[in-house]
Amino acid sequence: MRNLIIVQLVFVFFLEACGQQTQNKSSSLDKATMESKPEIIDLVTILNPEGQLLETRINPPEGYQRAEVKDSSFARYLRQLPVKPHGSEVLYFNGKTKPNRDVYEAVVALEIGSKDLHQCADAVMRLRAEYLWQNKQYDKIHFNFTNGFRVDYSKWMQGNRIVVKGNKVSWTSKYAPSNTYRDFWKYMETIFSYAGTYSLSKELHATGIEELKAGDVFIQGGFPGHAVMVVDRAIHPQTGEKVFLLAQSYMPAQEIQVLKNPQDPDISPWYPSDFGEILYTPEWTFKKADLKRFKD
Repeated sequence: MRNLIIVQLVFVFFLEACGQQTQNKSSSLDKATMESKPEIIDLVTILNPEGQLLETRINPPEGYQRAEVKDSSFARYLRQLPVKPHGSEVLYFNGKTKPNRDVYEAVVALEIGSKDLHQCADAVMRLRAEYLWQNKQYDKIHFNFTNGFRVDYSKWMQGNRIVVKGNKVSWTSKYAPSNTYRDFWKYMETIFSYAGTYSLSKELHATGIEELKAGDVFIQGGFPGHAVMVVDRAIHPQTGEKVFLLAQSYMPAQEIQVLKNPQDPDISPWYPSDFGEILYTPEWTFKKADLKRFKD
């Protein structure tokens, strides 16, 4: 867990971290059992080791087609995330590796910085903000600290910076206006430091599983809490059944990873939208009601 930084204010800032949760492993298939099942052949059609983007690395299950999305949409951005070479392990912020114990199927090839900050909610906010920044929608980039203080990137790019003094938080003009990627990343690290699942869960809006789309978030806000993002969706044209992909970061700070489906290895890493009331992921369990969405 990242070290907690306690700022003495009338209100208290909490540095949130993704928590650890013990999973029931009884439903997972033994590796030897999986290897002996003929259904494993289906995975060859789903995984393309040569693919360099999320959409070319992971194909939909047989009979499914990727949902149509607009070229400039957040869904398209997520679908085209670059991925590291097949078999790569997730790296922590300090360069150490996270062994793949049936947790992830692919690793997103995005830098995460050298600080223990880029954890679960941070990765969700980062993907959303990166998309908006690349599309010059700067006014839509804003997040709240845990105490509710709103931090707009549009003010940051004007040269303003956050000041914490005693029991007050405010903006101060410090630099000339600038909008380099380095400025943007400094802004995100500030958000990572003082926001997390608790604050993000309050910013997002509840949505129903029948409306699920790429960019939605399964989130449990708390100290600790956890969040994973829906990064793609596919539909069976005959039956209307839907499946989706999930990605997360975790703790300590680590690269974003596309999660395996521990409940259904035949279609993994895809998850069926009719999973019931409980969504089992490799490192956390969510409820169907935990699905939320960014406001457009």
